[in-house]
Amino acid sequence: MADSSPIDIQKALGGVDYPASKEDLVQHAKDKGADRSVLDTLENLPDREFESPAEVNKEAAK
Repeated sequence: MADSSPIDIQKALGGVDYPASKEDLVQHAKDKGADRSVLDTLENLPDREFESPAEVNKEAAK
């Protein structure tokens, strides 16, 4: 997976209302101007709903 830190991911996802789909997370990060490594990480997440920021970080670390 891309080399982005959990902190970078959560900065890009600040303000997201959970639960959120993978598509919602990617779009939110794009709208906030996230860098390519964060977008790559989010785009590689499983296509499902995420219940919390911690769940996103856990899945992104795989």
